[in-house]
Amino acid sequence: MNSSTATTVFLPVALGIVMLGLGLSLTVADFTRVVRYPKATIVALGCQILVLPAVCLGLVLLFDLDPVLAVGMMLLAASPGGTTANLFSHLARGDVALNVTLTAINSVLAVVTLPIVVNLSLAGFLGDGDDAIGLQPAKMLQVFAIVLVPVAIGMLIRRKAPDFTERMRGPVKIASILVLVAVIVVAVWQERDNVLGYLRDVGLVAVLLCVFSLTIGYLVPRAAKIERRQSIASAFEIGVHNSTLAITIALSPSLLNSAEMAVPAAVYGILMFIPAGVLAYLFARDREPAPIQ
Repeated sequence: MNSSTATTVFLPVALGIVMLGLGLSLTVADFTRVVRYPKATIVALGCQILVLPAVCLGLVLLFDLDPVLAVGMMLLAASPGGTTANLFSHLARGDVALNVTLTAINSVLAVVTLPIVVNLSLAGFLGDGDDAIGLQPAKMLQVFAIVLVPVAIGMLIRRKAPDFTERMRGPVKIASILVLVAVIVVAVWQERDNVLGYLRDVGLVAVLLCVFSLTIGYLVPRAAKIERRQSIASAFEIGVHNSTLAITIALSPSLLNSAEMAVPAAVYGILMFIPAGVLAYLFARDREPAPIQ
């Protein structure tokens, strides 16, 4: 597969499969469930949209990343959670229903928040606001299409054909995992000559972003008196990002068109399983989680 085919055909299709799988797990009730969990939802989304980009910016500046890699890190930080976050929350005995709600709402908000964060990053690190993915109607529409249209199709399929959806949910989850691996391989392959250098440059930053995100996602809700299982859900929703989305936006010829900007998300997509897995194991060892209030 050549570079052009990978970026123009494979990546959009791959992301479509991931987002379709997300849609198959969602119902309208997942969007309205926020009424039941208003405090937990507001706190988690506040951490995701406001605190996390600030933390990522601090790490980027602290480690003095190359400007292009810095934009890639900010793109990753602005990407919402996804089905992988829901899986980790399930393994950690978190409130998966809240995860699904946060993923649904955050995916919608990301259509606006992600372009804004990347736009500001492009202007701040590269002095390049003209090619930003946000604030331009055509590119905003494309982000909307690649994020929300497959989700809407998946929700429609679930509504119209629930039996089919139940049969497909397992295979689609497996396909989503395989797609994540394939997307990471594509991103790494396109920058294969510089992989070791990039891993050295962004590996520690990517791990620290994941660790800080998981920690903030759990401790801030707990400090706000949110019960434990919901705080676990928040931790994984904030700490485990949709790296497939970040890589696709970075590599897309009509969006950022930068293999280098995709590197942080690719590195993160591999390394994040270590801290997320350790935390899920530690949470799962506790046999007496507080009941949902």
